[in-house]
Amino acid sequence: MAVATSTFCLGLYVTAPVQAQSTASAHKQVEQLVDAGAANWKQVSKEIWGYAELGYHESKSSALLQTQMKAAGFKVEAGVADEPTAFIASYGEGKPVIAILGEFDALPGLSQQTTPDREPVVANAPGHGCGHNLLGSGAALAAVSVKEYMQANHIAGTLRYYGTPAEEGGSGKVYMVRDGLFKDVDVVLHWHPGDRNGVINGGLLAVDSAKFTFHGIAAHAAMAPDRGRSALDAVMLMGTGIEFMREHIPSNSRVHYIISKGGVAPNIVPDLAQMDLMARNPSNTVLTGIWDRILKIAQGAALMTGTTLEVTGIGSDANIVGNDALAPVAQKNLEEVGGYTMDASQKEFALRLQKTLGIDTVPSLDQTDTIEPLRPVDPNAPSASTDVGDVSWVVPTIGFTTATFVPGVAAHTWQATASAGMSIGQDGMIIASKALALTAADLFTKPELVTAAKADFARKMTGKTYHSPIPVDQKPLINYRGN
Repeated sequence: MAVATSTFCLGLYVTAPVQAQSTASAHKQVEQLVDAGAANWKQVSKEIWGYAELGYHESKSSALLQTQMKAAGFKVEAGVADEPTAFIASYGEGKPVIAILGEFDALPGLSQQTTPDREPVVANAPGHGCGHNLLGSGAALAAVSVKEYMQANHIAGTLRYYGTPAEEGGSGKVYMVRDGLFKDVDVVLHWHPGDRNGVINGGLLAVDSAKFTFHGIAAHAAMAPDRGRSALDAVMLMGTGIEFMREHIPSNSRVHYIISKGGVAPNIVPDLAQMDLMARNPSNTVLTGIWDRILKIAQGAALMTGTTLEVTGIGSDANIVGNDALAPVAQKNLEEVGGYTMDASQKEFALRLQKTLGIDTVPSLDQTDTIEPLRPVDPNAPSASTDVGDVSWVVPTIGFTTATFVPGVAAHTWQATASAGMSIGQDGMIIASKALALTAADLFTKPELVTAAKADFARKMTGKTYHSPIPVDQKPLINYRGN
């Protein structure tokens, strides 16, 4: 069905209720629906925080979210894209198709109680140091609230919640994109926990990763070294090649690696050695060129040492493509929602936690009540990576970050786990739910926004092609964490 036709049909269906209800009253209704469901979804976030399951093994977390979405009237399709914990929850039919992304995987080694001092629940166990317990629950609360709004106002269209596993290094969304699960989606909305409130309009780093395994020949390192072919030599030469390459790639690139296997004893020529490597750049296109050079360096190391090379466990996330038509709408809605002010007990917790950060300038706690202005993406700013990027290369995408962590707390820390498991994280989650829900409601009732978003997407993608280095025959790496 052509876009113009579906927009026209949507307009016919929603004109009467939308004209009868101003944007202000519609937004008020949506926010009230979020508030009505907040207590339940805060509890869901707490339960997922307690499960703290690693990527592709989020069985309890996924099941809980699926149960909640079914109870809310969504149709759930589970186990999509060969990912056992992935699912899609759908409501409605026809155009537009608006999607909200949810995540729920934890990180290894970041178990932490909701205390301002280092105190693991279980030593060395996983914990929600990136706040994905909040991300999945908050996105679901937004979806349920929008569904109830659509139902009450007889609004046409399809609303989807995507339960996406293994964002932390497992590239879960990449396989969902590859399987065409977003091919009919008009706009995607997402959010991520942080220590401030703002709109995510593009940015973050594209990342490629793999295990480079060299196979050599073992020999006695003193009596017969000439018979050996050192796999460790190959790893070290690969590392040396990468260090020389650094001067000749864009300065905002990142290449980091470890030697995960380096032999078994110093008097045995290593017949097996392995480097785990990640490379990043703000541009997926630029990173493709860097990755090709890294592969050639690895091949050269194998040639120089008489070893053989095996590249496995390939992972990849693209950078996020922004959408300048959606960004002002998202910004306006976030400003309308506003932030939140900590109560006395939250402030006491936050001040104690900030003392553990070891930073010179500690942000004000008022940061949770402030909305960052909409700014152009700085490609040289320090950043991370996410598989949301791959979605944004195939569908117009816009996102939010909200203050779920104590100001100054970075993600992937025990301090983030502590914040995500208590009321500070939950209050920030509700801000995100409201911003997502308002933006989704706008997209369902204002077809011109969807049209503008698609036009901006088409403009940004002119001359570009989405590419992932993950081989087309590679299935999701279910045990990529070794679990």
